[in-house]
Amino acid sequence: MRVVVSSLLGLSLICSTAWAEEPAPAPAVAPAAQATTATPPPNPVPHTIPANKPGIIKVAATVNPNGQPQDANPLTIEQLAKNKALQDAKVKAMVKDQSVRLQQLEKANLEALAQNQELQLKNDSLGVQVQVLQSERSAQMFLYGGTTLGVGVILGFLLASYVYTKRRRQW
Repeated sequence: MRVVVSSLLGLSLICSTAWAEEPAPAPAVAPAAQATTATPPPNPVPHTIPANKPGIIKVAATVNPNGQPQDANPLTIEQLAKNKALQDAKVKAMVKDQSVRLQQLEKANLEALAQNQELQLKNDSLGVQVQVLQSERSAQMFLYGGTTLGVGVILGFLLASYVYTKRRRQW
């Protein structure tokens, strides 16, 4: 299992580097002497993106924690403190939500464990009842067999004695 997981992880890393694109090198600033020449700089080869490969979208503006676009101007200390407080409040809310979910899961788990134990006890008692019924049935069959054998022996003696007495009378 460990070999399979490590092989898949290595394969995914290799595949992810195969799809990576290197950024296009920035054109070097030409010296003033070359700028006067009449030869234009070579055009870069246009790069086409395959249809199944997602492209990179550049975003011009950044977004603040409130979801509104903000300028590239540096934030003031008050704004940074406000953003930090908002982030802390969001983290605390998420932690509280997770703790509530955890408590609900623990409660549900305890209920499921109690129900599982109850069902196991019920299953055990039903298993014992099945064994008792099977043993009663086999005992009943044993009694039927014994009764049949007893009746057969008694009938055999009666018939034998009847035949024996009948032969005696004939003499």
